[in-house]
Amino acid sequence: MRATDLLKNFLEKDISSCTNSEIYFALVKTIKHLAKEKRTKETKKKLYYVSAEFLLGRLLTNNLLNLGIYEEIEDFLSKNGYSLEKFEEMEAEPSLGNGGLGRLAACFLDSIATLNLCGDGIGLCYHFGLFKQVFKDSKQTEEINPWLDASGFLEGENKSYTVSFKDFSVSARLLNLDVIGYMGGVNSLRLFDIETIDEGLVKKGIDFDKEDIKRNLTLFLYPDDSDDKGRLLRVYQQYFMVSCAAQLILDECIEKGCKLYDLSDYAVIQINDTHPSMIIPELIRLLMEKGLSLDDAISAVSKTVAYTNHTILAEALEKWDISFLKEVAPQIVPIIEILDGRVRRKFPDETVYIIDKDDRVHMANMDIHYCFSVNGVAALHTSILKENELSSFYKIYPDKFNNKTNGITFRRWLLNSNKPLTDLIKDKIGNGFKKDPAELKKLKDYAKDEKFLNRLLEIKRESKKRLCDYLYRTQKIALNENSVFDMQIKRLHEYKRQQLNALYLIDKYFEIKEGKLPLRPITAIFGAKAAPAYTIAKDIIHLILCLGKLIEADKAVSPHLKIVMVENYNVTIAEKLIPACDISEQISLASKEASGTGNMKLMLNGAITLGTMDGANVEIHKIVGDDNIYIFGEDSKTVLLRYKQKNYKSEDYYLKNPALKRCVDFITDEKMKEIGDEKSLTRLKTELLKKDYFMTFPDFESYKETKDNALSDYEDRISWAEKMLYNISGASYFSSDRTIKEYNEDIWHLEERNKK
Repeated sequence: MRATDLLKNFLEKDISSCTNSEIYFALVKTIKHLAKEKRTKETKKKLYYVSAEFLLGRLLTNNLLNLGIYEEIEDFLSKNGYSLEKFEEMEAEPSLGNGGLGRLAACFLDSIATLNLCGDGIGLCYHFGLFKQVFKDSKQTEEINPWLDASGFLEGENKSYTVSFKDFSVSARLLNLDVIGYMGGVNSLRLFDIETIDEGLVKKGIDFDKEDIKRNLTLFLYPDDSDDKGRLLRVYQQYFMVSCAAQLILDECIEKGCKLYDLSDYAVIQINDTHPSMIIPELIRLLMEKGLSLDDAISAVSKTVAYTNHTILAEALEKWDISFLKEVAPQIVPIIEILDGRVRRKFPDETVYIIDKDDRVHMANMDIHYCFSVNGVAALHTSILKENELSSFYKIYPDKFNNKTNGITFRRWLLNSNKPLTDLIKDKIGNGFKKDPAELKKLKDYAKDEKFLNRLLEIKRESKKRLCDYLYRTQKIALNENSVFDMQIKRLHEYKRQQLNALYLIDKYFEIKEGKLPLRPITAIFGAKAAPAYTIAKDIIHLILCLGKLIEADKAVSPHLKIVMVENYNVTIAEKLIPACDISEQISLASKEASGTGNMKLMLNGAITLGTMDGANVEIHKIVGDDNIYIFGEDSKTVLLRYKQKNYKSEDYYLKNPALKRCVDFITDEKMKEIGDEKSLTRLKTELLKKDYFMTFPDFESYKETKDNALSDYEDRISWAEKMLYNISGASYFSSDRTIKEYNEDIWHLEERNKK
């Protein structure tokens, strides 16, 4: 049956008599029906990808695309006077993630299904996600972000589990989202919630009673952990997630005939960062309850669980006071102590202990000792892990460590987000790239084809126009589509250095005031959320918003420079921003970004990277060559040495560089204080002058020079289009399909399911 016939059946009456809501839910039912038909029998061994985050984005059009029915449905709706985009905008974006960690998990699930591998995601069903970002008085404020009732895609499953904490138990319920691969299979994202959740517990903003665990457990992703109540709640969340996951996994394996000691023949569990680390002692506990000896349980789990490290930031490698674990889940504490004891007896180096002298449990240490694989997510990141941050572990377990450079799904970030570019590529090299991104390499043959290059530029202009229309319609932001669109769109964190970009823009403001005008107007676009308790990150947002207001009001500057920050940056907004970007800001301090995936999405859509030699920028640079990327700043070895020597003083750079000093001083200039909050601006300036932990100042001059060079080069339009082409072509390596193939070949060893 054709998809349109199914849709008509679910409408139950003529489309002309239907409300928009009726059409939307009929579309959802059509997708669900076709997804059920594409499910194939599970293989003996199954992957379970356990993650605190899955940043999915809207599902309607992506699912239509992956099912191969997008054009059929779009044509049917159009003939009946409807726009598919209208129904896409009715969908609430699932609020299940924050940044790159969650978006990567979503891309991976897509690729696992596309490659017909048997693998499900497991996480939590957050009712309000992270938060909805609202700007008030040039500051970030946080509001709830409800989405569940408006989704339509989430389905309950007739499974429930009991999770026991120290003083009480909760009943978990299981919900499913279909994960539809591109012309491939269909898997599931399994999300756990609690029966006793109470959304009414949130009274103002995102404030709620953190101690009422039975009613708050799945309200928010990453609840504020600036106090012990918040930290305890995070431990409750993490244990709840892994206990549900472990029970589900064992049930499914036993149903297939698993005898428990052979668990690794039936399951491979990939834990995405340290949030699910407690699955190790929880699985050991459950296996012992089911009759395995301690040794056999440890052996079985150690052959089943694999760990992906996403950071070299010490503060991001989770460490929990053992008193917290005793308060939440005392039943796993003796197992953690046994695991630590085995490590202590074997290795004299206390840096590899699981429990340190301050009675803190190091989750990453436990993962490395008791997982069979440990992978980084970019070549540089993995190298730094081996040689520096985790070198003591690498000496013990050299065979465990491996690299799996991250990737993105081209379906959402090209086929769905940038249809004009997709059509141009298809016209030149055929449809093969949709299934095999390596085909994009063929585009290099058109590097000197001016007609093709001009069409690339035209598509970029069209994307910028669409973005201008979208931002004005949704946020009343007016942009000049003929300006250079320079974007830094990513989570707000000091190591990503939005503050460096802001200092450059202050410098540009001064240049324009002095009559040194840019060759073309510049539009600096930011998109980012700061964690609610991350004060300095919120101060950086405040600075950016204040600068935007200051420049908008200055008639001498505003025709040449505009600074905007989009509100509530999410996947939906990213899908509009990324195709329109000219310059992709990837300016993290070298050695601090594990990989980045925004850099990959942007290059795929023809943006040129301006970045440090950090994360996957290193691999991008290698692929596209010196002429098609703008690299600046100190390298990772210099940065790591400076950290080791502890000799960095930001004030030395401030005093030696008049241009830098002028920019830093302007943060608390009277003009800025008239617009903004003096306390916030002063705190940020003091942080930069007295600490600047992520070394903004040493890279300022190099950043300024390199960015100005990029802006100058932009004026040679054909040459710029050639750079765009090399980036689009080179993005072929950064497909999550490639990444997942490597995971499977090197770590998971799953068999591909037969296609129907």
